[in-house]
Amino acid sequence: MRHAPILPGSTIGCLGGGQLGRMFALAARKMGYRVHTVDPTPDSPTGQISDREFSTAFDDIPTLLEFASTVDVVTYEFENIPVEALDALAPKVPLRPGRDVLYTTQNRRREKEFLNRSGFPVARFRVVNNESELRDAVTAVGFPCVLKTADFGYDGKGQQKLGPDSDLAQVWRRHGERVGVLEAWVTFAAELSVVVARGYTPEPGEYQVQAFPPTVNAHENHILATSVAPAPLADSILARAQSIASDIATRLDVVGLLAVEFFLTKRGDLLVNELAPRPHNSGHFSFDACVTSQFEQQLRAVCGLPLGETRLLSPVVMHNLLGDVWANGVPDWSRLLALPGLRLHLYGKSEPRAGRKMGHYSILRPTVEQAWEVDAQAQKILNR
Repeated sequence: MRHAPILPGSTIGCLGGGQLGRMFALAARKMGYRVHTVDPTPDSPTGQISDREFSTAFDDIPTLLEFASTVDVVTYEFENIPVEALDALAPKVPLRPGRDVLYTTQNRRREKEFLNRSGFPVARFRVVNNESELRDAVTAVGFPCVLKTADFGYDGKGQQKLGPDSDLAQVWRRHGERVGVLEAWVTFAAELSVVVARGYTPEPGEYQVQAFPPTVNAHENHILATSVAPAPLADSILARAQSIASDIATRLDVVGLLAVEFFLTKRGDLLVNELAPRPHNSGHFSFDACVTSQFEQQLRAVCGLPLGETRLLSPVVMHNLLGDVWANGVPDWSRLLALPGLRLHLYGKSEPRAGRKMGHYSILRPTVEQAWEVDAQAQKILNR
């Protein structure tokens, strides 16, 4: 089956109004597309720059169908969209990535079982439905381990680390007595991620796949703090990460973007941690440091256009800006912007809160070491 490209001048629909949708919409508008968005919160970051904003819940099917009638293709910027909404949209308008991709990746159990069944490397895990199964799973997996909720987990939410002294009855009650995934604790040498795009070609049944340079990531309180590229790891490891990510996107039949998070063990093994079928926080560096950003690449993929070159133009450090930075008032943006190579991105959120992603900056310098030096100066300004 041939898929005609969706050309500039068309209207792109985005489910979700957060910062990922905002940066996607910026890329779309730059290339001459219109953008309509759906989000429960009026004046969302994406809605602020969209041609039309549908401020409604994702289970409001009549409004979703009205939204579908106004756009030429629909994509999304986060996973927690009810499958009923996807089922209502899919017959009316192209949904990319498709319904089954989102259904698989929005639930840890389904995601882990897909990866394991497909032969991709993951940490040991067991699905648990009750306290008795939790006890059996702990015996099978061993300590230390981590119990995670199957649904609605991000930025470390819904996770408990277990050790030999853990009271499993109390752990299960705190978990909410619902389906969970117990995983072996991974002592890793590095955390890294790869964003990969997969899209149609003019030839029926053929696809184009293009991976971005991997990043090494650091987290604070389970929230991404920094990403760096080029990643300071062996080329063989980076190539393997890109290959695995590309194979997962193909096996999932993704049309759009897929972010794959990895643990690199101290033995040099790569284990897939999580999948996200959308742009990813760790890919923000591409906005400034790659020939094509992850957001433009998402647009190209969902519209059936040729994928862009992902070559890194400059070493780069990306640093998240959380609401904590506003604790002593509005940051001194003038001093921050005076730093060499610093590019600031703010997301249009009016209320800074601790742990809330308010923006990020990227630092482009001739070497990663020089970028880290500028980042240290930036952090002194922000944490005055």
